[in-house]
Amino acid sequence: MEIVSQNLKDTVLLRSFGIFKIPLLAFTNPSVISSSSDHMEVRIPLNRWTRNHLRSMYFGALAIGADTAVGLLATKKIRQSGMKISLVFKDFQADFLKRAEGHVHFFCKEGALIDEMISECLETKERVTRPIKGYAVVPSIETEPVAEFTLSLSLKLKE
Repeated sequence: MEIVSQNLKDTVLLRSFGIFKIPLLAFTNPSVISSSSDHMEVRIPLNRWTRNHLRSMYFGALAIGADTAVGLLATKKIRQSGMKISLVFKDFQADFLKRAEGHVHFFCKEGALIDEMISECLETKERVTRPIKGYAVVPSIETEPVAEFTLSLSLKLKE
């Protein structure tokens, strides 16, 4: 029996990483809601630090959530590979579909594609870049996405 859930462990690691490496990430107070080999779900609360003058989530906080969902899934997969692979985002595209007027859940379900990227990176020893999709919903209001994201994830084997 597991005393502390894996999601809680991931949340503590994510927030610690934010405090020590990316303070702006820590400021948004992200939580890992669920994760598997195929997906990552991260929640960012709507509060005075993440909302805009219209009382919906500021687009900077939405970008942080998208970055976190994709980046954390890729980071976990890189760690599982046991190899030293650097991760960076080359570009970011977002479609804001509706106002995010509640706590936002960010999803990335591209685990299989990230696995392929890691395998290709290890095989070719070259930088591998692919677009990774994600989306955000406010489950307390509805299940339709409030935003859709595409981040170009770039992986390279460290020498």
